Amino acid sequence: MMRKNKQQCLILIIFLITLYHGRAQSEALTSSPYSLYGLGVINQTSIGKFNGLGYSGIGTKSMYELNNLNPSTYALIPQNSFLYDIGITGEFNNYSNKSTSENKTIINFSNLAFGFRIAENLGAGISLIPYSDVGYSILGVSTNIEGSTQTFISNITGVGGLSDLRLNIGYALTDRFRIGLSTSFLFGNIEENEAFIYNSTTFESTEKTNYNGARIGFGMQWDIMDQITIGATAQLPTSLNGQLKRSVTKNLYGTEISVEDEKTDNVADFNLPLELGVGLSLKPIDQITLNADYMKNFWSNTNQSENIGTYTDQDIFALGLEYVKNHKGYKYSQRIRYRLGYNYDNGYLNIANKKVEGYNITAGIGIPTSRGTHSMINLSYSYGSKGILQNVLVKENYHLLSLNLSLEDLWFVKRKVN
Repeated sequence: MMRKNKQQCLILIIFLITLYHGRAQSEALTSSPYSLYGLGVINQTSIGKFNGLGYSGIGTKSMYELNNLNPSTYALIPQNSFLYDIGITGEFNNYSNKSTSENKTIINFSNLAFGFRIAENLGAGISLIPYSDVGYSILGVSTNIEGSTQTFISNITGVGGLSDLRLNIGYALTDRFRIGLSTSFLFGNIEENEAFIYNSTTFESTEKTNYNGARIGFGMQWDIMDQITIGATAQLPTSLNGQLKRSVTKNLYGTEISVEDEKTDNVADFNLPLELGVGLSLKPIDQITLNADYMKNFWSNTNQSENIGTYTDQDIFALGLEYVKNHKGYKYSQRIRYRLGYNYDNGYLNIANKKVEGYNITAGIGIPTSRGTHSMINLSYSYGSKGILQNVLVKENYHLLSLNLSLEDLWFVKRKVN
């Protein structure tokens, strides 16, 4: 039975990773106009229950829930437990500027993750989540032809993004102090397509930029008391290698002509910043857990800029609250978990002398599946806003629904026969 469970779990993970990778490379996981810049919109959501806690949890002890915010928590995975988390999201967006507004809806996979105990005080896990998402369209752009009064119309679309395949390892030095190491492999591509229409002739230019690189991170947690835990994390700066493939075709009276065959060029590396985070988790009473996180990302040290903007240091504040009447209660209703959270991000892009800041208000519920394991169905809702109605900026309001199957499988446990 144990071997069969292993094989089924491995097949499921391989299938979902393949499906996730295929969808991520062919479909937009966002429709934000701010994904036009850099690597796209940087993903700040987490996995499992933490999506309902304002994406906070650096200082949260989590024995039965995978915590991708701090690798040191993997040291707490119990013996014989195999944990995995599968997530899907649905996002409804409204974009508006001074003259128009637009609505878009996107549904897609959000994460795949699993974790297990290696040895006493040592745990590990692997996760695959989006690092950044690209999905924008700029339609009907009118441009004057140099030296004449005539104009041509162009449509620009972008799709793609990067994925973060991460190995997390946690080790407990003592019963109250844990350290962690994470190694990320970042990979993916961004494809931009621009179509020019002039009279009866259409030119289409396609640029596909592939990025890849590795990154190291660290984490720690210290239980000051049974009710108070502090945590800290660090993601070291790194550079992602880029390679550009470009092709241009012309369509004249229905006949397609290759103007420029696919050509490969190296592009400038994209620099990721030093990221530091601290977190506090406390339980004033057994039924309530409170989280508070602060993160600082030093984007200005990357010395990068966009055509109409610059990268600037980023501050993120996150708060979360979870209530459960009795997590070991006999009654089903006593074991349901209720969550609230708030997240404020002052932004890492400065466009037209305005930072693109945003916030999220989250709520969630954790529904246990049985008393025999710690498996949970986690439902989360987030309302967020980003940007302002000023100059070239766009106001983005969105509703995000997340469903995470946070499951526990028990291995190497002998069945008792009466």
